Amino acid sequence: MHALTEKDIRASFVNASQRERAAVVMPDLAEIDWAERDFLGWRPPKTPLAAYAVIPVDDDLVGIVLRQTEQRTLARTQCSWCEDVTLPNEVVLFSAKRAGRAGRNGNTVGTLVCEHFECSQNVRRLPPPAYLGFDVEAARARRMEALRLRIADFARDLRDNT
Repeated sequence: MHALTEKDIRASFVNASQRERAAVVMPDLAEIDWAERDFLGWRPPKTPLAAYAVIPVDDDLVGIVLRQTEQRTLARTQCSWCEDVTLPNEVVLFSAKRAGRAGRNGNTVGTLVCEHFECSQNVRRLPPPAYLGFDVEAARARRMEALRLRIADFARDLRDNT
């Protein structure tokens, strides 16, 4: 992912009003290793249920305002973005208003995602070799590409189904 500016991020939100965009608490952009990211996701420290994600879709950015549900899942769940089965972190349910008229009418989408958006790190971990001669680098590359496709599909669905 290429480096983003605060202006890029604020302009990318598709399911937020101008006032909500201005109120977004930004992460420290200088601390981010952009080469190791497939998307930007963060949680503001003072609002524990709020979350934000900026996802590259085609040649555009789709910013999404998310809200974590207050109830935790009872069973261990799998992240629907990275689909990592050996997660070192928690997975939570986030909801997001759809863009446009649908969102203003109260239509939302829910998704199970790593609580602190560790998906990019999860897919970059080398998988265990499945058999003799298994290409772990190719498997990692496939996982990274699959993550990019899933997050772009999610963002596209949220943005375009208004």
